[in-house]
Amino acid sequence: MQQSIQPLVPAPLDYKPQRTRTDVFSALIRASREFGGNKVILVDGDERELTYKDIIKGAFALGSALKKGTKKGEAVAIMLPSGAGSVIAFYALSAYGRVPAMLNFTAGSKNLKAALKAAKVSRIVTAHKFVELGGLDALVADLSTVAEIVYLEDVRETLSLSNKLSAVAGMLLPGLVAAGPSHKKPGVILFTSGTEGEPKGVVLSHENVMANVEQVRAHIGLGPDTDVLFNPLPTFHCFGLTVGAVLPLVAGIKVLFHPSPLQPKEIVRRIRESKATLMLATDTFISQYARTAGDGDLDSIRLAVCGAERVKDETRNYVRRKFNIEILEGYGVTESSPVAAANKWEDNRPGTVGVLMAEMETKLVPVDGIPDGGRLHIRGPNVMMGYVRATNPGVIERLIDGWHDTGDIVNIDEDGFIRILGRVKRFAKIGGEMVSLAVVENCAAAVWPDNMHAAVTLPDPKKGEQVILLTDAPGATRDPILTWAQNHGVPEISVPRRVFRVDAIPVLGTGKVDYGAVRIEAERLMND
Repeated sequence: MQQSIQPLVPAPLDYKPQRTRTDVFSALIRASREFGGNKVILVDGDERELTYKDIIKGAFALGSALKKGTKKGEAVAIMLPSGAGSVIAFYALSAYGRVPAMLNFTAGSKNLKAALKAAKVSRIVTAHKFVELGGLDALVADLSTVAEIVYLEDVRETLSLSNKLSAVAGMLLPGLVAAGPSHKKPGVILFTSGTEGEPKGVVLSHENVMANVEQVRAHIGLGPDTDVLFNPLPTFHCFGLTVGAVLPLVAGIKVLFHPSPLQPKEIVRRIRESKATLMLATDTFISQYARTAGDGDLDSIRLAVCGAERVKDETRNYVRRKFNIEILEGYGVTESSPVAAANKWEDNRPGTVGVLMAEMETKLVPVDGIPDGGRLHIRGPNVMMGYVRATNPGVIERLIDGWHDTGDIVNIDEDGFIRILGRVKRFAKIGGEMVSLAVVENCAAAVWPDNMHAAVTLPDPKKGEQVILLTDAPGATRDPILTWAQNHGVPEISVPRRVFRVDAIPVLGTGKVDYGAVRIEAERLMND
């Protein structure tokens, strides 16, 4: 297979590149003028409603206080759940030219310290209430040894007259008060999960984020007067931040935040009462919501946009049958801000992640042993500036010619639709043959569609590697998977060597399976 480069994807008529050449805070100001400052644009988890004016005024006041002791261009961490507090803190830092660094509070102290070091962060913004409810006292105490902890409640109580005057001046003359950094400068730093080594900081420019907002907006088609978006995804996850927070505020779409995706009963209730029309989710989460919901509970949802993990056929069929909800599956990585491809309402092809966003290019690099796919490289206005690492703090490792190696193996059909075959690291080499761990999991999902499954590889003295499957299906054994594979023409090499039943499959805060934890558990079970 020869290396292939797909041509640049042309921009649709409703994609406006001129709207991407601004910083994220200026885009918020522009939206306030476009849709009206008094428009209710955000509903928090406690049903508190905020207008554009509320968010902008709060950002100016809070940012005026938070900037003390920091300088423009410096990274300041935010460790908060999805909601108004996180959004206002994000814009508060942006308003005064600081760079928000979004911390995954589920990542553990070791990974968080590495993230802080990589981005050269010396200050963390959080909240007493969040720390208390989340049981994060020990984590915060540990992080306080390497960074100053700033609590939002304390800042609000001690806002000075100067801070309040900054808010007033900012509302009247935002162009004079806001920093207005170049759209080419860093706009936010997010972090990889750390499951494949120390977490890396992904540095996205203001233009990267705004380009992805405009790409998704044009690709999917969203209506400011008709749609209400429900977002339970965390803002430390790029999908939850860009598509779940920045996009609705820029596009004038009212957004409801929920502090955790792990509360299906509460989420279903809020969707029913708010009559939300759009929902962001992952396969894992939307499956939980659909099975929790009763008849009519999700009838207002017209579209669910899913990413982060493959949408299983069983999930898609169940959600469509029970609630007539169409799932648009997409593909993204944090490095592309994050959406790189997605299906469209008018051309939705299950089993694929759709077509590329506007103004993007792909390059497929051959992979030994996989003749029908290649390693996906992407380039476009939404692709990151580069990484920062703990081994070289604060220094951005720029991409070569703008190309990012996703580490995913895909094939692309003649219509440009992308099918994910798996990550390079999610293939096993058994007796010289390449086996996709995603296929192994798909076989298990066909046998036990209502359960979760995770496959990993462990060393094998004879064949190099062996595939181990963990599942929460009661009474699960290898035999039903083998029978299903034989009846459906799936090679026996794709059947796991061992199957272990566990109480629950470990899941990251982003909704993805925690394969690092799965591997540790598989090793323990094999040694018992």
